[in-house]
Amino acid sequence: MATGRLAASDLSAATLTTVYECPADTYTVASISICNRGADATDISLAIADADTPINGEYIEFETNLLSKNVLERTGLVLSAGQKIVALSLEASVSAVVVGIETSA
Repeated sequence: MATGRLAASDLSAATLTTVYECPADTYTVASISICNRGADATDISLAIADADTPINGEYIEFETNLLSKNVLERTGLVLSAGQKIVALSLEASVSAVVVGIETSA
């Protein structure tokens, strides 16, 4: 089972991105940092989803404004096998990094 950095992604503008997927027969306790490296503010959305395209009830952040050179952190995320962390940024130059621990279920 993995520990530490579990995933990292440079988000494309206006594109849903599956940043991390919890492996089969595993659960994950994780945190995600979303960093706006760009010169302009952007809106970001974040979901813990069962598929690559979240449904409305799976969002934990929705169109949250993230200022230039700032970070949004969400901690204490618990995912069961197959669940995904999916992120969306309206602008490019946004990084998403997942850290945590995977444990056998």
